[in-house]
Amino acid sequence: MNSPLPDVETRLADAHRHTTLFSARALHIKQSAVRNVFDISMRPGLISLAGGNPFLQTLPMDELGDIARDLIAEHGATALQYGSGQGTDELRRAICTVMAEEAITDAVPENVIVTAGAQSALDACTRVFCDPGDVVLTEDPTYVGALNTFEAYEVDVRPVASDEQGLLPDALEAAVAAVEAEGKRVKFLYTIPSFANPSGAVLAADRRQRVVDVCRKANVLVVEDNPYGMLAFDGEPARPLRADNPDDVVYLGTFSKIFAPGLRLGWMLAPAHLKQRLYLANECVVLCPPAFNQMLAVEYLHRFDWVAQVRSYREVYRKRAEAMVAALTDAMPDGVHWTTPTGGFFVWLTLPEHVDTEALLGPAIEAGVVFVPGSAFTAADGPSPSLRLSFSAVEEDGIAEGVRRLAGVISAALETTR
Repeated sequence: MNSPLPDVETRLADAHRHTTLFSARALHIKQSAVRNVFDISMRPGLISLAGGNPFLQTLPMDELGDIARDLIAEHGATALQYGSGQGTDELRRAICTVMAEEAITDAVPENVIVTAGAQSALDACTRVFCDPGDVVLTEDPTYVGALNTFEAYEVDVRPVASDEQGLLPDALEAAVAAVEAEGKRVKFLYTIPSFANPSGAVLAADRRQRVVDVCRKANVLVVEDNPYGMLAFDGEPARPLRADNPDDVVYLGTFSKIFAPGLRLGWMLAPAHLKQRLYLANECVVLCPPAFNQMLAVEYLHRFDWVAQVRSYREVYRKRAEAMVAALTDAMPDGVHWTTPTGGFFVWLTLPEHVDTEALLGPAIEAGVVFVPGSAFTAADGPSPSLRLSFSAVEEDGIAEGVRRLAGVISAALETTR
């Protein structure tokens, strides 16, 4: 006779017993603050100004459905099978064409590694270069997903000061020198130079080469993450760091913002001397990127005017950014400042120094709006007076109403603290 299922208390005790088996690294893996907010934002009636979701409704869905059906019907044995760990040759060649639109014209398919989104690529970079305690430099603020990866690998993250024109080269140089003075070394700089997440900042043209030069002099690798580069509202993407520095920059790209995030397809363009190590590290986790998703992406890039599709995205996001800035101008109280985006998905809002925006999240949810507190985007300790708003996935009317609700919460907080 089978023994009965254990009662709830026994199952909880067993779960607690197993926690003693966790590795030290597992204790550093935490729920993403952004993911927590995403879960909350699913509640009915909430206006989410939190998630950086792309606008997909203008994609040729019927045609993509036909392509997907044909791929299964005619090439199912390949599309549903294991594939190359580096990605298909067809997609890697197509990725080189995509990068050429942003002035990276010397890329070759042999140095492209297809990944499960740029997050997977960043994981591979961290695994290859960082032992526990090694130092990585980042902009401050920076992408929360990168911070989560660094935390899981027990990396010592040092934030480098930035302003509305991106990373400050003098601060970068000082940070490298400070680490060296401690008897340590910086392994790499992680940077999002174009329409950064969360700040929306664009690294100024006269700073770009200097950032790479500072790193080259100190033998610090540059990991350039560029998910939003093509989404410049004026249609003129800033020149990537990789375009002029092929031996010193690992370039991370993704289809999440220019095609569809659900495909989970990204890539690394690696310097030739680093490609094999990064490829093997990625293969350890991914084994092989999904063949069907790669084939669908290739057909999309070949059959459709994907550049025109990106232009349509830029126009949608430009209008929504303008709607958000206009709503902020109309509704926000004195003492609140914000960035004016020229591309990408985000506005960075800053309140007076004494306000902790994490404490505003609960009242904001009660008021029917959700955002991401600034503390999620920094390795620095302590509260943050900033927060991130995203305009990419919300219609103009919803943006205006969401900002109005948030302004009420902020006004009440400022009145209380005053």
